[in-house]
Amino acid sequence: MRRLIVAPAVALLFAALVTPLNAITGNWVEDSEHPFVGLAVFYDAKGEFLWRCSGTLLSPTVFLTAGHCADTVSGAVTARVYFQQDAGAHYDPATQVDPVSGYPETCAAGTEGVTCATSDQIYNFDFTGRLTIPNTHDVGLLILDQPITLPEYGQLAPVGTLDTLSSSRGTKETVFTVSGYGLTYKPNEHAPLATISFRERLMAQSTLVNLNSALNDGFNLQTQGNGSGRGGTCNGDSGGPVFLGPYSSNLVVAVTSFGLNTLCRGTDFAYRVDTAAVQAWMEATLGPVLWAQIAP
Repeated sequence: MRRLIVAPAVALLFAALVTPLNAITGNWVEDSEHPFVGLAVFYDAKGEFLWRCSGTLLSPTVFLTAGHCADTVSGAVTARVYFQQDAGAHYDPATQVDPVSGYPETCAAGTEGVTCATSDQIYNFDFTGRLTIPNTHDVGLLILDQPITLPEYGQLAPVGTLDTLSSSRGTKETVFTVSGYGLTYKPNEHAPLATISFRERLMAQSTLVNLNSALNDGFNLQTQGNGSGRGGTCNGDSGGPVFLGPYSSNLVVAVTSFGLNTLCRGTDFAYRVDTAAVQAWMEATLGPVLWAQIAP
């Protein structure tokens, strides 16, 4: 695992060709539309860097991400979340820190509680350290130690929001927006081109493939980011939101989970958060006060 580019456990393939995802590829644009989408860095019990992910702030303190990001079985104990659009863009290889944001080691002076927050409360939906297809249990929550005040937050989709897309005709052109931080281009092992990572929050639009295949079965959302005007996810976007609708949408229906192509050239899979089981777990985990702040 490379320290700042590879996604959580990307070297630990959970199943053949199934890889956690972490960045926006293809026809992307810079994402200034969703200031509540953050870059999450996870640490072990000694405070050492483990991996990075993306996620969505649903209230001043409730941050939604993937289960394999909030993987306590594999050692995640604490986290720090950055909300700057270019949170890691000024990363200095010599110091191994971004002097503007403090990524990935600290919150820079004046940013804690404004555009950066820590968390020592990490929860996942019974994630066991590996993706079990199709029900991966790939959703996690962080409770921030410092509330982040924003004009708007991500909106959790009501239960069953995507159900009508399972059988209705003409739904294959349904548009989704993905957002996150990480790799934008991943070359073949011996290719002359280098890996591209802007370390910025980017977004792109994709379209529906299906919800009911053996890899989905009502648990996952499968989208296609290839083609004119579209983009997808790659190493560095795990846990990032999948919004139902165009760039302006803030309705979160799923979190980026895995892909079948290690070069991020194929279809993408996200774990649905519009299911009764996921939202019942969220309610039980958060308790009545925090749940009331994000309940659809």
